[in-house]
Amino acid sequence: MTRPITLALVLLLAVSAFAGDVPLSANADRDALVAQLKRTEKRFLESVDGLSEAQWTFKSAPDRWSIAEAAEHITASESFIRTMVAGAMKETLAAPANQDEKILVALVDRSKKFKAPEPLIPTNRFTSPEATLGEYRKQRAETIQLASSDVDLRARGNNHFLLGPLDANGWFLFLSAHSERHTLQIEEVKADPNFPKQ
Repeated sequence: MTRPITLALVLLLAVSAFAGDVPLSANADRDALVAQLKRTEKRFLESVDGLSEAQWTFKSAPDRWSIAEAAEHITASESFIRTMVAGAMKETLAAPANQDEKILVALVDRSKKFKAPEPLIPTNRFTSPEATLGEYRKQRAETIQLASSDVDLRARGNNHFLLGPLDANGWFLFLSAHSERHTLQIEEVKADPNFPKQ
């Protein structure tokens, strides 16, 4: 075996061993993204686990959403936003547009309020907690499958309606942070002093 081949083999083995702990950048981004999507999924599902009908439908004020309405909004938003993510994955970015940190901090800030777009305003479209959560699980599984594709999410993206130029990784984080924002809303409802005990 010649020296250059030996050196190349040693380097290959070293990189392979190291890659188990620190993947290449694109893989690290993808792994972190999927972990984030799974984390916000788990947090949402735990926030609504075991609620009674009275708790599911409780409203702290007439103009506030119930947990049922917040859960419906999260579920309806999943495919709505994912359609925009899929569109961003088909477009090539002219320049880097990484806004991950901004998204993960700003979007979950509940001190800033936004009006939901008309198609995502709750209308009791899923009719029951079981139907809502079943549809959510299905939609989030499709989101995770799309996020796991081999598309370079940093090289793809387009103009986000709130954030301007945004890469596809950021679009996925926006979707994930959106569900977390409304999970925090659910926790606010549960913290209300008049929230039913059972």
